[in-house]
Amino acid sequence: MNKDFPRIITFLRKERGLSQKQVAADLGISQALLSHYEKGIRECGLDFLVRAAEYFEVSCDYLLGRTVQRRLAAVTADDIPESDEIRHIKGNMINQINKKLLMNTTTVIFDLLAQIGDKRLTNAVSNYLMSAEYQIFRTIYCSEENNTQSMFSITKNRYKALTSASMMLDLEIIDSVIERNTLSLSLSPDIISTYFKGGAASLFNLIQLSERNIKGIAQHKNLA
Repeated sequence: MNKDFPRIITFLRKERGLSQKQVAADLGISQALLSHYEKGIRECGLDFLVRAAEYFEVSCDYLLGRTVQRRLAAVTADDIPESDEIRHIKGNMINQINKKLLMNTTTVIFDLLAQIGDKRLTNAVSNYLMSAEYQIFRTIYCSEENNTQSMFSITKNRYKALTSASMMLDLEIIDSVIERNTLSLSLSPDIISTYFKGGAASLFNLIQLSERNIKGIAQHKNLA
């Protein structure tokens, strides 16, 4: 049984100032059954979940506590490459969508860094992201043993360890800067949606995909 659904549906009802009787009537169930749902005594079916999501104008994932974003972070036109991009760049549609998610999310991150205005923080975040891309590119590049290594100054057998160490140090710097400075930057899913518009959808999708992947790895290793 989902533990978040009772809490969230109760919160949404009270947020609107609605009684159990009114919501139950609107959703076509008895007040007693809605009370059971809110108390977690009974688990609702898929049909009711969808009706409740439409009624409260939120996503099913939000009702189930799987995301803090009320609206479904669907892939929008801003997340999909233009037709000329598809023609000139090789790769399937998943690659193109993922590329768009990463590009848009990176834009959001650097817009936030600009608002914060801390040069050390911006440099540390930039170095971290560049190191990640460096490591990925070099790993792909080195998959063919005969490829020349002349463009790199770090030896092939050391770049992974050194890059990972550098990224860990950048994270330490990021944490240190944030801890030592009170960053006045009030954020919420609604604020992000309003301020960043198209980029917000990419950000929310990236968060959901990343956490799904992280949880999957953790569960696989019995860490979750």
